[in-house]
Amino acid sequence: MNKEGNVFRKGTGRRSFLQKGVLAGGVVAVGAGLMSSDARAFEHDHDSDDRLTPGDAAILRFLLAAELIEADLWTQYAELGGFTPGDLPLETLQTNPSNSYQNAFLQLDGDGPQYITSNTLDEVSHAAFLNAYLLSKGAQTVNFDEFRKLPGSTATGSTGIGRLTNLMHLNVDTSWFTRYRSSKNPDFGATFPQALTITNHTAIPVTNADFNDPNHIQVIANIAAFHFGYIEQGGSSLYPALGRKTSSLEVLKITQGIGGDEIAHFLEWVDFAGNAVQQPVAPVTDPATGFTFPNFFLPINPNQPPSASNPNNVAIQPSLIFPVPCEFINADLPHVSVIRPLDDKFAGAVATIASFTADGLFVGQSKEFFKVVNQLAEEADAAQRDF
Repeated sequence: MNKEGNVFRKGTGRRSFLQKGVLAGGVVAVGAGLMSSDARAFEHDHDSDDRLTPGDAAILRFLLAAELIEADLWTQYAELGGFTPGDLPLETLQTNPSNSYQNAFLQLDGDGPQYITSNTLDEVSHAAFLNAYLLSKGAQTVNFDEFRKLPGSTATGSTGIGRLTNLMHLNVDTSWFTRYRSSKNPDFGATFPQALTITNHTAIPVTNADFNDPNHIQVIANIAAFHFGYIEQGGSSLYPALGRKTSSLEVLKITQGIGGDEIAHFLEWVDFAGNAVQQPVAPVTDPATGFTFPNFFLPINPNQPPSASNPNNVAIQPSLIFPVPCEFINADLPHVSVIRPLDDKFAGAVATIASFTADGLFVGQSKEFFKVVNQLAEEADAAQRDF
């Protein structure tokens, strides 16, 4: 991915990160030139009534930071496993994939590569829009370009540019898979078991050697599938959690509009991940690491009744796509199907960065990067509705 600009921090070099009215370099370039935004279009005076409240600006800046992070990681997935303009027609690609990673995604869904590319373009559009909207209001925006130094994959298909995120040492939190199959809600203090324990694994082929063994690359793609769900369930919770703090109805409209798209992404990846733990894909074992994706429809012990230790139960049933009704607002009220969590403690900006860090997404990043993103997160969470 080319430079796609913006992030925010306080401190000595604050103005190098917080651009007011103009982006570093003048444009946001994303997805190898797929989209750009000319900052000069927003270089005009603003009436005071047209400006954002400090809280709304902080919320939008953090959401922009999150979208830049998402756009960076999704671009890495799309380069190697997505359907790109240079590929064969999609119907041909389904029988003649460009590489075995792409083929592994086709085993999960015949439209998998297209979904990956579409999700990538959506995140890129979110970042470009939020950046442009902040500029249009004369607000400070963000620039992450100096942190795009992490090495990515060297496999054929990767552009080889510096990355903001690391997809090669992931500790994927798979508790989202069990959470959405539970009648409990984390906002009420409930915790959820991991559907799978994925620790320090790559979700992309690191070199061309990873393309060679079909089981090895299928496990890598399956890890990616669960990572897709992890990333998008986070956005599904983050947008409404921060949206509740907004003062402007227009900013609320933005959080609802983009947040709704994040939910659409999440529901696709729920299905995608479920396909990774059932026939014909599972069970599958990586001969290089020994990591196995079991068939969740089969019990560990056929003589065991359904239980927490037996995969053949509702907690990890692969075909459950929609959220199971759960506690909401008040435990005495009837259960209802909702996105959860929605409270700051679990779904806010600080919680998002903590989760991304635990995920291994920032392995190799600088201390300055963590200062920047945590400052952004703290200011977003501190925002309050201004009447």
